[in-house]
Amino acid sequence: MEFNNPTREEIGHILRNAGNIAVVGLSDKSDRTSYMVAEAMQSRGYRIIPVNPQAQGEILGEKVYATLADIPEPVDIVNVFRREEFCAEVAREAAAIKANVLWLQLGIHNDEAVQIAAENGMTAVTNRCIKVEDSIVLRGAGRG
Repeated sequence: MEFNNPTREEIGHILRNAGNIAVVGLSDKSDRTSYMVAEAMQSRGYRIIPVNPQAQGEILGEKVYATLADIPEPVDIVNVFRREEFCAEVAREAAAIKANVLWLQLGIHNDEAVQIAAENGMTAVTNRCIKVEDSIVLRGAGRG
């Protein structure tokens, strides 16, 4: 089955209605792409929840969690900054916490993760940067 990303209109709807965005693989190093993207999304009004088993304390002023299962509140979007071979497991974890969207960052696509998302009622977005999409569909205004 061929995968197609949601339309720009659908992505706009996803972003306008996003509450919490768990960022899997969010680095605590400010020169990393994951940090820069998460910081930009936070500045646009999104709630970022860092997920990184290697990090301690806080990133971008938010408590870091080792796994998605450790997050004590609902997650709307699971934004993934992990290599493709780890994405299916992240998709299973996202399904277990009943996330609405599995978003694989630019350069990342994994058919198994997409299938897991579909089987669990999640919308999948792959090979797209959430920050760029926000800039295009919401003109960088965040969910306002």
